[in-house]
Amino acid sequence: MAARQNQEAREKRRAALLSVGSAVLLVSLKAFLVLRTGSLGVLSEALHSGLDLLAAVITFLSVRVSDEPADERHPYGHGKFENFSAFVETALLLLTALYIIYEAFDRLFFHSVHIQPSVTAILVLLVALAIDMTRARALKHVAQKYSSDALEADALHFSTDVWSTIVVISGIGLVWAGETWNLPWLAYADALAGLAVAAIILWVGSQLGKRTLDALLDVAPKGLQQEIAMAVGRMDGVLDVDRVRVRRAGSRHFVDATVSVARTASLEQVHALSDAIEKRIGEIVPSDVMVHAEPRAPQGEHLFEAIRAVAQRKGLAIHDVTALQHAGQLFIELHLEVDENLSLRDAHRQATELEEGILKLRDGSTDVTIHIEPLGRHIATPDAGAGEMKQLSRAIEDFLNTLPSEFDELVNCHDVRVRQVEHHILASCHCTMRGALPITQVHDVTAALEDRVKEKFPQIYRVTIHPEPVEEK
Repeated sequence: MAARQNQEAREKRRAALLSVGSAVLLVSLKAFLVLRTGSLGVLSEALHSGLDLLAAVITFLSVRVSDEPADERHPYGHGKFENFSAFVETALLLLTALYIIYEAFDRLFFHSVHIQPSVTAILVLLVALAIDMTRARALKHVAQKYSSDALEADALHFSTDVWSTIVVISGIGLVWAGETWNLPWLAYADALAGLAVAAIILWVGSQLGKRTLDALLDVAPKGLQQEIAMAVGRMDGVLDVDRVRVRRAGSRHFVDATVSVARTASLEQVHALSDAIEKRIGEIVPSDVMVHAEPRAPQGEHLFEAIRAVAQRKGLAIHDVTALQHAGQLFIELHLEVDENLSLRDAHRQATELEEGILKLRDGSTDVTIHIEPLGRHIATPDAGAGEMKQLSRAIEDFLNTLPSEFDELVNCHDVRVRQVEHHILASCHCTMRGALPITQVHDVTAALEDRVKEKFPQIYRVTIHPEPVEEK
């Protein structure tokens, strides 16, 4: 990334410096022609090139400053220097056009000026035309490559020079033809050529001025907000795009996007989605992206998801949510996990708050029953000297492997382990079943197996069964 930015800075500075050198050469050539011919068209071109030189110097300086990294006083970087530079260049162009218009009307109606056209003047102007075309093309290439307003303004200056130089050559040629063929009215061609140059400058300058003023006033690039909103709105996990804001500073864009996400999404999920949104927007336009996620209830949200959202909003952990509809009344049951150090009074207060939040979800008759259990935080250790109870482990494994005749879903059980932990005997094992079974059915089977083990071995305090698909064994 840093290498790319350094390369960009070098190319932009090289293009701006070459522009300064070309402008110096053009000003020198055109100043020489003004002294030789006295042509208003050439004078307008010389003034135009003089301001181009000033603009090229400003561009070079602004490009150097705009590539400086962000700092405490400029947290968004220094890209606006490029926009400001382009705006100053536009103002210089318009001043040039106004002077040319004034001088043209003065020569047309008040003071005649004798022009001395020559082959030398036309040849010099043709050389200037070639320089203008070469420099305009080079500047435009770098400006488009790195979205540089300052270099684009400089390229436009030299593009107008191309057209205005052609007009001036035509004006001098017509004046020369008037003298050769004794057509005195063609003497006005030079002043008219100057007006044509001014018109070109005014038109191009107004377009550039509007664009640079839009950048300075943070006007969003046309169509970019809608394109970003549509692209983000199609992403999985985004319920809606509430707002997209785009601003540009030099060659850089800054995008703020506010999106709606499911309110039950975890912080990690929202963070991953935000990263994906930043990457997607970066594919549309290289930019600095800020994503703000708003939690929303998705359309058609299931009751259980709404209950989990209520618990999540209150910072509570729940599981085993079930519901039963009977005689027009809804019965909801769930398990609430609370800090194991809480008293019953404090734990019940949390359960009551959760119950009130759930009751607000429905207008009809609803009954909520909440089972309170401690949220496990303690990491237990086996009792000293107890070790693994291998004989009991084998007995439990043998017993479980007699049960496939009773449970069609069960294939076999293995990896049975029994430990004595803090005066309790705990058993765990793996049971394989058909992978196509629904998880609800698997849960019922594992619960039944756990009950059968505890009935057969009453000394067992807790049984934990891990189901796994037989296809992966």
